[in-house]
Order: sequence, then structure tokens, then C-alpha cells
Amino acid sequence: MDRRLGPAPPHRRPKPKPQSCPDGDSDGVDRISGLPDHLIEEILRRLRCARSATRISLLSRRWRHLGLLWRGYPEFSFRGVEAEALPAALAQVARPELSLLDIDTHPMTSFKVAGIASLLRTAARLAPVELVVSAKLNEVLGRSIPFELQLPCFHRAKSITLELKYYNLNLRVTGGEFPVLERLFLVNCDVRISDLISRAPRLRSLQASHHQLALYTGYIMVHSTTLEELLLDRWDLFGGIDIVAPALKTFTLSADMVSNQSRITLTTATVEHLSWTCIFCTNQLIHGVWSLSNLKLKNEQDAYVLSLCLNDIIDTHTMEQPRNLQEIVQLPIVSVLELDLDKWRREVHVYGPLLLNLLGMEMFADIKRLKLVYSRHVDVKLDKACPSNCTCGQPQNWRSQSISLMALEVVEIEDFIGKGDEVDFLKLLFRSAPMMKRVTVKPCSHAVPSFRACKEICNIFREHPSVKCYSYDSYGKKVLYPHSTYAARCRGR
Repeated sequence: MDRRLGPAPPHRRPKPKPQSCPDGDSDGVDRISGLPDHLIEEILRRLRCARSATRISLLSRRWRHLGLLWRGYPEFSFRGVEAEALPAALAQVARPELSLLDIDTHPMTSFKVAGIASLLRTAARLAPVELVVSAKLNEVLGRSIPFELQLPCFHRAKSITLELKYYNLNLRVTGGEFPVLERLFLVNCDVRISDLISRAPRLRSLQASHHQLALYTGYIMVHSTTLEELLLDRWDLFGGIDIVAPALKTFTLSADMVSNQSRITLTTATVEHLSWTCIFCTNQLIHGVWSLSNLKLKNEQDAYVLSLCLNDIIDTHTMEQPRNLQEIVQLPIVSVLELDLDKWRREVHVYGPLLLNLLGMEMFADIKRLKLVYSRHVDVKLDKACPSNCTCGQPQNWRSQSISLMALEVVEIEDFIGKGDEVDFLKLLFRSAPMMKRVTVKPCSHAVPSFRACKEICNIFREHPSVKCYSYDSYGKKVLYPHSTYAARCRGR
């Protein structure tokens, strides 16, 4: 078979690649250098970072002289700069006053205490309106001797953030004058708050937090006519807290009161939100096995809503004597009480005396709504009776007692399994609240009430026809009493 190759295709020369301009695009036009000066200056200004402005100025020959203009900008950000290079970088700042100075040093470099003091003095000379400093400290002697960091005067600063990163260092922050300061955020700064507030007459927001639990042996005094927000995070307090702040709206505390004499005293007329999380519930024993874990107070439409979380996670054999809640924290009269009993231990404890103890306090005399949640974790089996010497059931005659709840109108109970003391406390509520209008009982999702409990609940509801009694049907829908799961179980028997 004759096979002949066809003619070879014509040779095509490759198109020559256009010579690119070292500072421009592939078509030879240097568009970056063609930008007007005012636009280049705006690009460099919006970077807000001296290091980035210096680097990006190398993109074009014409940008290089404009890259030096960053020294006269009102806002500076030095991020990732090594500690040794910061003094030289700050020395190039040409403006006598700044609107922003943001310093975040390289994580692998650190200062001595004297070095960070010098850095803060340099920052004070630049007179920023907003100052942010985040730096790592390292001292060879560690906690063997105390160190003191003296703050300079920041006469123009309205906002200061100071974060000191260190480990195992005995450091006290003192001094400073802040005549126009409105916001102060301190991280890992052991300060005497009362002295600090006296040097900041216009302070509106103060946040002081720690990466590790910080031990404070004194009594914290917060007396201010301008303070609106106060946050103290991860404090270990031997003393208490005395707050006299008529303008205070938000107070957040994450701390543990080490001493059983500690107390929070709050004197304010406008507080809208108060939150206290107990890191270790060692000295907040309220009654029996129950200790205070979390407290939140909200102001909703001129009515205070108090949320309490109590748990039994701590072994009470190692704890102090129970304390009245009013001895731990002084609160205004509340209208709504939300109580969460967070069940962790295996022992079956009695709830009634604890609830009787709480509701009998003066601060709860005018509550209109009560929400009670028996939080039982699914993996905790309630199969162990509490010890014979347990005080959770004291006094023993609590079932026959009554308390004055003349304003109580609405009651909500969740995770109800119908234990004897739960049913008895429900009877006590009906007996103590003559103005009751509505009661809602939601069964526990993983514990079916017994027939006897269902029968007793139905009897209670039937004895109070003037009260709208709600429960839930087998489909999880909220219904009036005759159609509830409790009534269905009674009929099914």
C-alpha cells in the first residue's frame, strides 16, 4: 500500500514577547508611576502601617520619595516590628501629635520592664488620641522580686489599650495621668483601680482582664460619677467590690471571692446589665449543696430581671458555712427571677428548702414572674441518695411553711420529673401566691414522671380552676391542663 506523506506545514515564527517595563505592565506602560501624587499619598495613608508603606513604596521609582511621607501621617501602626527596632522607627515620626498610635511587637521579641516603660514614655511624647500597645515582657528574675511599671501622662488620649504578655512575673502598674481619657482596656496589668479612676476624671469604660487568674488581696473601690461600663475578667479576690457609680449601665465580673467575707456592693441608679461568673464556686455556698455559679441582672423596661445559676458540682465537705445571697451581693428589688439548678453530682438532693430560702429574701418580695429550671444532664444518673448528714433538706418542716409572694402571677417550671419535693414545692407556690394567673410545667425530656406524680399534679391543677395551668402533650406542644401528658397518663391508668 502506497503511503505518501503530505507537505510539511509552513514554519511559523513565535511572536516576540513584548519587553516589559520594570515598573509597569506588559504593554510597556508604567501605570503605577502614572498615578497622581494625591492618590499615591492616599493609598499610603490608608495602609495605616509604617512598615507596609515603606515596603509598597518600592513598587515604583516615583513612589520612593512619596514613601517617606508616612512620617508625617496622623495615624501610625507598627505591627510585627522587633522590640530593638521600635525606638528608631518611632524617632522618624515627624508629627508632634497623632490621632492613632498602634504598636504590636513581633511575638518572638520581648521587652524588659524598663524597656516597656521607655516605650510608653516615647508614645506619650507623640500625644496620640488613641493608643494601642501590645508587647511581651521577659524578666530573668521572674516573681522573685516585684517590678513596678510607671505609666506616663497621656494628656490627649481618649482611648488606651495596653496588653502586656508575660508569664510568672510579679508586676504592678502604677502612676499615669489621663485628663480626657474615656476608654481604658488593660490586659495583664495589675493596677489599683481606685487610684486609676481618680486619675481619669472623664472615664466612661474600664475593662481589666487577665490571661491567667490574677490574685488581688485588697478591696476594690470603684467610685466614679462618669463610669458607664466596667468589666473585670479573671480576678481572684480576697476582698470585695464596692461600686458607687450613678451612671453605670453595664458591669461584668468573672472572678472568685476567695474569702467567705467577700461581698459585692453595687450603688447605681441606671444599671442595665450585671453579669458575674464565679470561676471556682468555693465560697459562694448558698444552701445545702448548692453554690452560686452565675448571676445576671438585666434592666428591661424599668424592671429588673435576675438570672441565677446554682450547681452542686463542689464537694461541700471542704466548704465554709452557707451564706445568704444578700450577704454575697447587694441587689435591687427584682421583678423577674430565673433560677437554673444545674445538676452534676449523682446524689438525689432536695430542692424545696433552697427555693424557700431564696424566695423568702427581701429582694424577691415583689417578683411577678418566676422561671425555674431543673437542669439534669443526660449522662448523670440520679441513683444515689445524699448522705445522712446532708443539709439540703433543712429545715425538715419546710413543706408546711409559706412565704409571701403577693405579686407573683406567672410561674414556669422546666425539666420537671415529679419528685416528692418538686410536687411539694409546687403546692407551696400555689399556697403562697394568691394572685397567681398562669402556671406552666414542662416535663423532663429524658425522665418520664411516675403515675403518682402525674396524679398529684392533676389534683393541684384541678384545685385551682382560676389559674391557667399549662403543660405539654406527647408531641411536645404546649397545651392547657386537661390535654396535657399528665392528664393523659392519669386517664390511661
